[in-house]
Amino acid sequence: MGTRKLAIMALLVSIAVAGSTFVSFPAGIARAYPIQHAVNVAAAVFLGPVPAMMIAGVTAVIRVLTGTGSLLAFPGGMIGAAFAGILFQKTGRIWTAAVGEMIGTGLIASLLAVPYAAVLMGTSVGAFFFLPPFLVSSMSGAVIGGILASRLLHHPIGRRLQQL
Repeated sequence: MGTRKLAIMALLVSIAVAGSTFVSFPAGIARAYPIQHAVNVAAAVFLGPVPAMMIAGVTAVIRVLTGTGSLLAFPGGMIGAAFAGILFQKTGRIWTAAVGEMIGTGLIASLLAVPYAAVLMGTSVGAFFFLPPFLVSSMSGAVIGGILASRLLHHPIGRRLQQL
């Protein structure tokens, strides 16, 4: 992994961390943080599934350590980033990366959050407790990320990012 790619990854982590501080909205019982999901889609499109997962993981660590996120940021962000990257790699279409983020975070991670939260956070909630907020957050962020990635793809900066 080159220095330029690591610098881009660090920049995306900082955007996701700062974005979670300034951009959020109520989503049922929780708050939606769409910037993380937008970064996941953009990272998946331009860098691939493994760097996108790494960005989501580092972002989650920073957010947990600074008190701006919960332990649920790990499965939510990383699974969504992985699905977004894998679907984009298979199809080459940005909308599939956005759908991968929604499926990975909104459905799979929300269901995996139940046993994860029970073991690590001491909660005992039903299977669909996390589904609405995870889905709202991932859908809004995936749309933003899809628009951002499609706009960047046709810009000289986006073309340079694809060469990394």
